Amino acid sequence: MRRYRITSATSIVLLMLCVMYFITYLDRVNVSTAAAGFGKEFGLSNMQIGLVFSAFAYPYLVFQIIGGWVSDRYGARRTLLACGALWAVATLLTGLAGGLVSLLAARLLLGLGEGATFPAATSAMSRWVAEDRRGFAQGITHAASRIGNAVAPGAIVLVLATYGWRASFFICGAISLLWVSIWWLTFTDHPKDHPRITGTELDTLPAPRAKSAHIPWGTLFKRMMPVTIVYFCYGWTLWLFLSWIPQYFLHSYHLDLKKSAVFASAVFFAGVIGDTLGGIATDKLYERTRNLKRARSWMVSICMLLTLVSLIPMMLTHDLYVSMVSLATGFFFSEMTIGPMWAIPMDIAPQYSGTASGMMNTGSALAAIISPVLSGFLIDRYGSWELPFVGSMLLMALGVILAFRMQPDSKFETNTKMANPAPSRAGT
Repeated sequence: MRRYRITSATSIVLLMLCVMYFITYLDRVNVSTAAAGFGKEFGLSNMQIGLVFSAFAYPYLVFQIIGGWVSDRYGARRTLLACGALWAVATLLTGLAGGLVSLLAARLLLGLGEGATFPAATSAMSRWVAEDRRGFAQGITHAASRIGNAVAPGAIVLVLATYGWRASFFICGAISLLWVSIWWLTFTDHPKDHPRITGTELDTLPAPRAKSAHIPWGTLFKRMMPVTIVYFCYGWTLWLFLSWIPQYFLHSYHLDLKKSAVFASAVFFAGVIGDTLGGIATDKLYERTRNLKRARSWMVSICMLLTLVSLIPMMLTHDLYVSMVSLATGFFFSEMTIGPMWAIPMDIAPQYSGTASGMMNTGSALAAIISPVLSGFLIDRYGSWELPFVGSMLLMALGVILAFRMQPDSKFETNTKMANPAPSRAGT
């Protein structure tokens, strides 16, 4: 696997994407911890809080594919500049909310702004990342997002206790605007146009591909459908964790806000390690076997099985430390699937990587709509904070089986007449 200097153009671009992933997750999960403040102030039920959690996901779902197409067509630079401005404004408006309706409106705007971010980032990586580093790049960027998850509970609690829950959104919004400014100054859509790029770096990157005037929507959607379903199974668990883990420790074990934040952060830091190791492992497997099915599909299936097994102990006993270890281990293995999963759209359809990854991420976005609300309903209805995790275990079992239908080793081909792309410099 190739390594680059930290000051190289490719490293700077990857670092900027890592920072973006961190900020987007900080902006979307800070609401989970801040719910302790606005939920009490506005007198919201658990189901209403779950609705606030999931509201972001409706436009997020819609703009996955649209955003992927826009980034493939017009470039990741302009796409992420526009998206960053929107999600920054939405975060600031969340801090100005006066009740349930305005909270929902701000969260909807956040979903609109963040909808295209990950497909656009994948489109950028398809040009800026060597083919044998795809898993690592996806793993490390998503690890940065999980650092956002891990940092959010403690940081938001600190701000909430000192300045109130609204201040946390004002701070996050300001950080987002700063990132947008730096992105505008440092990123170019084509590596050859970057002032710091070297000939050595260019030789390792995929050769520029001719833009297709036509995207074969139907055949591409059919090709990506198994990947989307598997990612829905993963996304259900992800959004259950992101939305309810801080509240789980707070209410199921009657901890105070600071202690619950510590336990939640421990769970989320396990995800950081899982993302990083998963990205490294999938590239190493591919390097050794030259078999994408083993490096991607088999790895995803095994990690989903281990996630299911890891969640069993918390269902059998109500013990704080058993639950923490069970959840942390489960989140670790579920996050190990991220590197291979996000590499798959680039493996299958590199010329449509933004659109293909947008199709895949609609699975997680749909789960983000259903999972938090249904979980809140089950908690209100049955008073059990463990019950929602049963759904995660069932969907992980389904993902174990369906992962073998993804076929990352089979390139997407169309009958559409297109300009012949130049062969990759890096090889496969």
